[in-house]
Amino acid sequence: MTDKRPQTIQFFLPQGEPRGVRIADITTRIVQAVLVPRSKLTEAAKRDELKSVGVYFLFGEPEDAAKPVVYIGEAEECYKRFMQHNANKDFWHTAVAIVSKTGNFTKAHAKYLEWYCINRAKEIGRFALANGNEGGEPFVTEPMLADLMDAFDTLNILTSALGFPLFEPRPEATGEDVFVLTGKDCEGQGQLVEDGFTVFAGSKARKDIVPSAEKWLRARRQELLASGILAEDGPQIVFKQDHTFKTPTGAAVLLLGRPANGWKEWKSKFGGTLDEVKRQQAKAPNERLDG
Repeated sequence: MTDKRPQTIQFFLPQGEPRGVRIADITTRIVQAVLVPRSKLTEAAKRDELKSVGVYFLFGEPEDAAKPVVYIGEAEECYKRFMQHNANKDFWHTAVAIVSKTGNFTKAHAKYLEWYCINRAKEIGRFALANGNEGGEPFVTEPMLADLMDAFDTLNILTSALGFPLFEPRPEATGEDVFVLTGKDCEGQGQLVEDGFTVFAGSKARKDIVPSAEKWLRARRQELLASGILAEDGPQIVFKQDHTFKTPTGAAVLLLGRPANGWKEWKSKFGGTLDEVKRQQAKAPNERLDG
Protein backbone atom coordinates (compact mmCIF):
# COMPACT_ATOMS: atom_id res chain seq x y z
CA MET A 1 0.00 0.00 0.00
CA THR A 2 1.50 3.29 -1.08
CA ASP A 3 1.95 5.85 1.72
CA LYS A 4 -0.30 8.90 1.33
CA ARG A 5 2.26 11.68 1.62
CA PRO A 6 3.24 14.69 -0.49
CA GLN A 7 5.41 13.70 -3.45
CA THR A 8 6.92 15.43 -6.47
CA ILE A 9 6.67 13.85 -9.91
CA GLN A 10 8.75 15.15 -12.81
CA PHE A 11 7.44 14.98 -16.41
CA PHE A 12 9.71 15.24 -19.43
CA LEU A 13 8.29 15.88 -22.92
CA PRO A 14 10.95 14.72 -25.43
CA GLN A 15 9.20 16.30 -28.43
CA GLY A 16 7.74 19.18 -26.44
CA GLU A 17 4.22 17.83 -27.02
CA PRO A 18 2.02 17.61 -23.90
CA ARG A 19 -0.03 14.84 -25.53
CA GLY A 20 2.93 13.05 -27.07
CA VAL A 21 5.56 10.76 -25.55
CA ARG A 22 5.93 11.51 -21.85
CA ILE A 23 8.49 10.31 -19.31
CA ALA A 24 7.50 10.47 -15.65
CA ASP A 25 9.59 9.81 -12.60
CA ILE A 26 10.07 10.58 -8.94
CA THR A 27 13.60 11.95 -8.94
CA THR A 28 14.70 10.05 -5.82
CA ARG A 29 13.59 6.66 -7.20
CA ILE A 30 15.09 4.41 -9.86
CA VAL A 31 11.80 3.49 -11.58
CA GLN A 32 10.38 5.61 -14.39
CA ALA A 33 7.31 5.43 -16.63
CA VAL A 34 7.36 6.06 -20.38
CA LEU A 35 3.95 6.83 -21.89
CA VAL A 36 3.55 6.33 -25.65
CA PRO A 37 0.33 7.20 -27.50
CA ARG A 38 -0.24 4.63 -30.23
CA SER A 39 -0.13 7.39 -32.81
CA LYS A 40 3.41 8.29 -31.66
CA LEU A 41 5.08 4.88 -31.93
CA THR A 42 7.44 6.10 -34.67
CA GLU A 43 8.74 8.94 -32.49
CA ALA A 44 9.08 6.57 -29.54
CA ALA A 45 11.55 4.41 -31.47
CA LYS A 46 14.25 6.98 -30.65
CA ARG A 47 13.89 6.59 -26.88
CA ASP A 48 16.65 4.53 -25.27
CA GLU A 49 14.42 4.01 -22.23
CA LEU A 50 12.19 1.71 -24.30
CA LYS A 51 15.11 -0.53 -25.25
CA SER A 52 15.17 -1.78 -21.65
CA VAL A 53 13.65 -4.71 -19.77
CA GLY A 54 10.37 -3.74 -18.16
CA VAL A 55 6.74 -4.38 -17.39
CA TYR A 56 4.23 -2.58 -19.61
CA PHE A 57 0.54 -1.74 -19.90
CA LEU A 58 -1.67 -1.29 -22.96
CA PHE A 59 -4.73 0.84 -22.17
CA GLY A 60 -7.89 1.14 -24.23
CA GLU A 61 -11.60 1.93 -24.06
CA PRO A 62 -13.42 -0.24 -26.63
CA GLU A 63 -16.85 1.05 -27.64
CA ASP A 64 -18.57 -2.16 -26.54
CA ALA A 65 -16.78 -2.56 -23.18
CA ALA A 66 -18.31 -1.73 -19.80
CA LYS A 67 -14.93 -0.79 -18.35
CA PRO A 68 -11.64 0.52 -19.71
CA VAL A 69 -9.39 -2.36 -20.73
CA VAL A 70 -5.75 -3.07 -19.93
CA TYR A 71 -3.25 -5.67 -21.11
CA ILE A 72 -0.28 -6.24 -18.78
CA GLY A 73 2.94 -7.77 -20.07
CA GLU A 74 6.70 -7.91 -19.69
CA ALA A 75 9.46 -7.61 -22.26
CA GLU A 76 13.22 -7.63 -22.63
CA GLU A 77 12.84 -4.67 -24.98
CA CYS A 78 9.60 -2.77 -24.49
CA TYR A 79 9.55 -0.93 -27.81
CA LYS A 80 9.77 -4.14 -29.86
CA ARG A 81 6.86 -5.57 -27.89
CA PHE A 82 4.82 -2.42 -28.50
CA MET A 83 5.34 -2.83 -32.23
CA GLN A 84 4.23 -6.47 -32.06
CA HIS A 85 1.05 -5.45 -30.25
CA ASN A 86 0.50 -2.64 -32.75
CA ALA A 87 0.20 -5.32 -35.41
CA ASN A 88 -2.04 -7.77 -33.55
CA LYS A 89 -4.09 -5.97 -30.86
CA ASP A 90 -6.80 -3.47 -31.78
CA PHE A 91 -8.25 -2.26 -28.47
CA TRP A 92 -5.45 -0.08 -27.10
CA HIS A 93 -4.63 3.60 -27.60
CA THR A 94 -1.84 4.18 -25.05
CA ALA A 95 1.14 2.15 -23.90
CA VAL A 96 3.04 2.73 -20.66
CA ALA A 97 6.38 1.05 -19.98
CA ILE A 98 7.87 0.82 -16.50
CA VAL A 99 11.66 0.55 -16.62
CA SER A 100 14.67 1.10 -14.38
CA LYS A 101 16.61 4.34 -14.82
CA THR A 102 19.77 2.46 -13.81
CA GLY A 103 19.17 -0.60 -15.99
CA ASN A 104 18.76 -2.86 -12.95
CA PHE A 105 15.67 -4.73 -14.08
CA THR A 106 16.25 -8.31 -15.21
CA LYS A 107 13.85 -10.77 -16.83
CA ALA A 108 13.10 -12.12 -13.35
CA HIS A 109 12.14 -8.64 -12.10
CA ALA A 110 9.85 -8.07 -15.08
CA LYS A 111 8.13 -11.46 -14.89
CA TYR A 112 7.38 -11.07 -11.19
CA LEU A 113 6.06 -7.52 -11.65
CA GLU A 114 3.88 -8.72 -14.52
CA TRP A 115 2.38 -11.49 -12.36
CA TYR A 116 1.90 -9.20 -9.37
CA CYS A 117 0.34 -6.39 -11.43
CA ILE A 118 -2.13 -8.74 -13.09
CA ASN A 119 -3.30 -10.06 -9.74
CA ARG A 120 -3.54 -6.61 -8.16
CA ALA A 121 -5.48 -5.26 -11.15
CA LYS A 122 -7.97 -8.13 -10.86
CA GLU A 123 -8.34 -7.51 -7.15
CA ILE A 124 -8.98 -3.77 -7.56
CA GLY A 125 -11.31 -4.21 -10.54
CA ARG A 126 -11.15 -0.72 -12.06
CA PHE A 127 -10.08 -2.08 -15.48
CA ALA A 128 -11.07 -5.20 -17.40
CA LEU A 129 -8.04 -7.36 -18.18
CA ALA A 130 -7.27 -8.47 -21.72
CA ASN A 131 -4.78 -11.05 -20.39
CA GLY A 132 -5.35 -14.77 -20.33
CA ASN A 133 -4.13 -17.02 -17.53
CA GLU A 134 -1.23 -15.35 -15.70
CA GLY A 135 0.18 -18.62 -14.34
CA GLY A 136 1.74 -19.25 -10.95
CA GLU A 137 3.82 -16.90 -8.84
CA PRO A 138 7.41 -16.69 -10.17
CA PHE A 139 10.16 -17.39 -7.65
CA VAL A 140 12.27 -14.46 -6.50
CA THR A 141 14.58 -14.16 -3.52
CA GLU A 142 13.47 -12.31 -0.40
CA PRO A 143 15.77 -9.30 -1.01
CA MET A 144 14.57 -9.06 -4.63
CA LEU A 145 10.95 -9.21 -3.50
CA ALA A 146 11.52 -6.26 -1.15
CA ASP A 147 12.97 -4.25 -4.06
CA LEU A 148 10.07 -5.24 -6.31
CA MET A 149 7.45 -4.11 -3.80
CA ASP A 150 9.19 -0.74 -3.64
CA ALA A 151 9.19 -0.62 -7.45
CA PHE A 152 5.48 -1.47 -7.48
CA ASP A 153 4.69 1.40 -5.12
CA THR A 154 6.45 3.77 -7.50
CA LEU A 155 4.80 2.42 -10.65
CA ASN A 156 1.43 2.68 -8.92
CA ILE A 157 1.99 6.39 -8.26
CA LEU A 158 3.30 7.03 -11.78
CA THR A 159 0.54 5.20 -13.67
CA SER A 160 -2.11 6.98 -11.58
CA ALA A 161 -0.47 10.36 -12.18
CA LEU A 162 -0.52 9.63 -15.92
CA GLY A 163 -4.29 9.10 -15.75
CA PHE A 164 -4.56 5.34 -15.28
CA PRO A 165 -5.50 4.50 -11.63
CA LEU A 166 -5.12 0.79 -12.28
CA PHE A 167 -4.10 -0.14 -8.74
CA GLU A 168 -5.88 2.54 -6.72
CA PRO A 169 -8.49 1.01 -4.39
CA ARG A 170 -11.86 2.68 -4.50
CA PRO A 171 -12.28 4.95 -1.48
CA GLU A 172 -14.46 3.62 1.31
CA ALA A 173 -17.63 5.65 1.68
CA THR A 174 -19.09 6.38 5.09
CA GLY A 175 -21.56 8.88 6.50
CA GLU A 176 -21.93 12.01 4.42
CA ASP A 177 -20.06 10.47 1.46
CA VAL A 178 -22.92 8.03 0.74
CA PHE A 179 -25.79 9.15 -1.50
CA VAL A 180 -29.01 7.25 -2.18
CA LEU A 181 -31.42 7.17 -5.10
CA THR A 182 -34.93 5.72 -5.01
CA GLY A 183 -37.66 5.37 -7.60
CA LYS A 184 -40.07 2.86 -9.09
CA ASP A 185 -38.48 -0.61 -8.77
CA CYS A 186 -35.06 0.88 -8.03
CA GLU A 187 -32.92 1.67 -5.02
CA GLY A 188 -29.25 2.56 -5.17
CA GLN A 189 -26.37 3.82 -3.11
CA GLY A 190 -23.22 5.46 -4.39
CA GLN A 191 -20.41 7.93 -3.95
CA LEU A 192 -18.90 10.84 -5.86
CA VAL A 193 -15.29 9.90 -6.68
CA GLU A 194 -12.33 11.40 -8.54
CA ASP A 195 -13.25 9.87 -11.89
CA GLY A 196 -17.06 9.99 -11.76
CA PHE A 197 -19.78 8.44 -9.62
CA THR A 198 -19.55 4.91 -8.20
CA VAL A 199 -22.73 2.88 -7.71
CA PHE A 200 -22.25 0.27 -4.99
CA ALA A 201 -22.77 -3.46 -5.38
CA GLY A 202 -26.27 -4.49 -4.28
CA SER A 203 -27.95 -1.44 -5.81
CA LYS A 204 -31.05 -2.28 -7.85
CA ALA A 205 -32.09 -0.68 -11.13
CA ARG A 206 -35.51 -0.68 -12.78
CA LYS A 207 -35.62 -3.11 -15.70
CA ASP A 208 -38.21 -1.18 -17.75
CA ILE A 209 -36.90 1.68 -19.90
CA VAL A 210 -38.99 4.64 -21.08
CA PRO A 211 -38.87 5.22 -24.88
CA SER A 212 -37.03 8.56 -24.59
CA ALA A 213 -34.04 6.88 -22.89
CA GLU A 214 -34.13 3.55 -24.67
CA LYS A 215 -31.48 3.85 -27.40
CA TRP A 216 -28.49 4.78 -25.23
CA LEU A 217 -29.62 3.04 -22.08
CA ARG A 218 -30.44 -0.36 -23.55
CA ALA A 219 -27.02 -0.60 -25.20
CA ARG A 220 -25.27 0.46 -21.98
CA ARG A 221 -27.18 -2.04 -19.89
CA GLN A 222 -26.36 -4.84 -22.31
CA GLU A 223 -22.65 -4.03 -21.97
CA LEU A 224 -22.87 -4.18 -18.18
CA LEU A 225 -24.95 -7.38 -18.21
CA ALA A 226 -22.50 -9.07 -20.59
CA SER A 227 -19.58 -8.12 -18.37
CA GLY A 228 -21.22 -9.51 -15.22
CA ILE A 229 -21.45 -6.12 -13.50
CA LEU A 230 -25.26 -6.33 -13.70
CA ALA A 231 -27.60 -9.31 -13.40
CA GLU A 232 -31.35 -9.54 -14.03
CA ASP A 233 -33.58 -10.22 -11.02
CA GLY A 234 -37.31 -10.12 -11.76
CA PRO A 235 -38.47 -6.54 -12.42
CA GLN A 236 -35.04 -5.25 -11.40
CA ILE A 237 -31.41 -5.39 -12.42
CA VAL A 238 -28.88 -5.83 -9.61
CA PHE A 239 -25.33 -4.48 -9.44
CA LYS A 240 -23.12 -7.48 -8.66
CA GLN A 241 -20.08 -5.26 -8.09
CA ASP A 242 -19.24 -1.60 -7.65
CA HIS A 243 -19.23 0.30 -10.93
CA THR A 244 -18.08 3.84 -11.72
CA PHE A 245 -20.00 5.97 -14.22
CA LYS A 246 -18.46 9.05 -15.77
CA THR A 247 -21.18 11.27 -14.29
CA PRO A 248 -23.83 11.10 -11.53
CA THR A 249 -26.44 11.60 -14.26
CA GLY A 250 -25.29 8.53 -16.19
CA ALA A 251 -25.64 6.48 -13.01
CA ALA A 252 -29.09 7.90 -12.23
CA VAL A 253 -30.44 7.29 -15.74
CA LEU A 254 -29.33 3.66 -15.66
CA LEU A 255 -31.02 3.02 -12.31
CA LEU A 256 -34.25 4.91 -13.01
CA GLY A 257 -34.70 3.77 -16.63
CA ARG A 258 -35.59 7.31 -17.69
CA PRO A 259 -33.98 10.72 -18.33
CA ALA A 260 -32.79 12.27 -15.05
CA ASN A 261 -30.46 14.84 -13.54
CA GLY A 262 -28.15 12.87 -11.26
CA TRP A 263 -27.11 15.95 -9.31
CA LYS A 264 -30.75 16.30 -8.20
CA GLU A 265 -31.73 12.62 -7.93
CA TRP A 266 -28.88 11.42 -5.70
CA LYS A 267 -29.56 12.53 -2.12
CA SER A 268 -27.58 12.41 1.11
CA LYS A 269 -28.87 10.25 3.95
CA PHE A 270 -28.56 13.37 6.09
CA GLY A 271 -30.53 15.64 3.77
CA GLY A 272 -29.70 17.59 0.63
CA THR A 273 -29.13 16.61 -2.98
CA LEU A 274 -25.73 15.80 -4.43
CA ASP A 275 -25.76 19.26 -5.97
CA GLU A 276 -26.45 20.95 -2.64
CA VAL A 277 -23.90 18.93 -0.69
CA LYS A 278 -21.01 18.79 -3.17
CA ARG A 279 -21.40 21.74 -5.56
CA GLN A 280 -23.18 24.50 -3.70
CA GLN A 281 -21.22 23.99 -0.48
CA ALA A 282 -17.99 24.08 -2.49
CA LYS A 283 -18.94 27.55 -3.76
CA ALA A 284 -19.52 28.93 -0.29
CA PRO A 285 -15.88 29.73 0.70
CA ASN A 286 -15.26 31.68 -2.52
CA GLU A 287 -18.52 33.55 -2.16
CA ARG A 288 -17.56 34.56 1.37
CA LEU A 289 -14.16 35.75 0.19
CA ASP A 290 -15.76 37.82 -2.56
CA GLY A 291 -18.32 39.38 -0.18
